[in-house]
Amino acid sequence: MSSSVAAAVSPTRQALRRLRRDRSARLGALLVLGLVVVAAAAPLLVKLAGQDAYTYNIGLLDPARGNAPRGAVGGLSADHWFGVEPLTGRDLFSIVALGLRTSLFIAVVVTVITTVLGTLVGISAAYFGGWYDAVVSRLLDFLFGFPSLVFMIALGIIVPSGFPRWLLLILVLSVFGWAGLARLIRGQARSLVTREFVEAARSVGSSGWHVITRELLPNLVGPILVVATMALPAVITSEAALSFLGVGVAPPTPSLGRSISDSIVWVYTGADPWFLAFPGAMLFIAVLGFVLLGDGVRDAFDVRLRRAI
Repeated sequence: MSSSVAAAVSPTRQALRRLRRDRSARLGALLVLGLVVVAAAAPLLVKLAGQDAYTYNIGLLDPARGNAPRGAVGGLSADHWFGVEPLTGRDLFSIVALGLRTSLFIAVVVTVITTVLGTLVGISAAYFGGWYDAVVSRLLDFLFGFPSLVFMIALGIIVPSGFPRWLLLILVLSVFGWAGLARLIRGQARSLVTREFVEAARSVGSSGWHVITRELLPNLVGPILVVATMALPAVITSEAALSFLGVGVAPPTPSLGRSISDSIVWVYTGADPWFLAFPGAMLFIAVLGFVLLGDGVRDAFDVRLRRAI
């Protein structure tokens, strides 16, 4: 393709072409797609397995081994594809599939909220400037310096048990998750507000909302997509970490983080090391898929890599 034709191709389309040629990104996209399908079809898959995540099967446990699952590989069988949970005998495949659904739901909702909020705050601060930009800058400094993890743990302890834990996780992760994107977008947008096309839009009487949404936002799609894609695995691990610490999704709602937390003592004692394998593998695959896809998106939109295609 000639350089003149390549130059006519928009930077976004060039980036998408590079993304499609990136093998690691394609692998990440396939992993993410597979996980999304499993999470969306989790209730159906659980029904096909003939199990659920809430029925106790005490008869599948061995009292002589501290109520560890009977049999090899954590009680794995034709009826229980991933074995059963120690102490309860609940079907582990159901717990893992529905736990993935919970984790992805929280991660997607938090990422959407933080992306929209961070983008709007960052662009508006750069565009309006003045006292508003100063207030936003101080707020971002405060959020970056605030011990958010300690606050999340304390909040998880003091909030009444009747309050939905999944909603609490979404709220606290969203409150502390938008600041990084807002700072990045603010810096990027400040370099755009003095450009000719923005001045031209202002000179013809365009409103601030029009300039922000029609002139600035399209030129910031790359950084927004990169940060949003990289934020998803961070949210997944944060949700799992909070559940691991006992302040995440409350039982009996399935959670990958809580299953991993519960499995530690069984791995340490050697009574049922397989209890960790399947929840841990699912969390690893989820993070790996989003990280590979996020790295591919970052490289595709990196201006230093743009070249004639």
